[in-house]
Amino acid sequence: MYKISIDDIEQENNKTLHFDFDDEISEIKSKISVSLDLISLGDLIEVKGHVKGSIKLECDLCLKEFDQKLDFDIDEIYAKNSLYEEYGQETEIKDGQFITDLNGSKEIDIYDLLYQSVILQLPNKKVCGINCKGGNFAKDDGGFIQDERMAIFKSIKIEKK
Repeated sequence: MYKISIDDIEQENNKTLHFDFDDEISEIKSKISVSLDLISLGDLIEVKGHVKGSIKLECDLCLKEFDQKLDFDIDEIYAKNSLYEEYGQETEIKDGQFITDLNGSKEIDIYDLLYQSVILQLPNKKVCGINCKGGNFAKDDGGFIQDERMAIFKSIKIEKK
């Protein structure tokens, strides 16, 4: 969908290609604006830029949909050729050494990079606001909170042997 050819990067002045993305990532209901620079560094390609936008999430407490703002930097490095042959089986990766191996591919999938970057920015606990008290879930006779989405499990019959 949004693929950048490595040859296009190599042919640019200073071997730097600028790319703007202002679109939706439909799989995760996000609308983002991105400005990226793809820089050829010999055997490596560095992708640097900034992402702004929003994503629709469901609150873990009240289950209502809300918009989460996105505002973060991207700094990724791709290896043009396979790293496996160069480094062998075991290599210690130190801070800042994570490199995506293109395995000889001639293109970088920007859409996939943006999808993964947005997913990694999501909070572990998605809450719509600081004052969210949770949903209006009914308590059963034992005082346990009932979530109507789980009602189907009450009909499961377990046979004892």
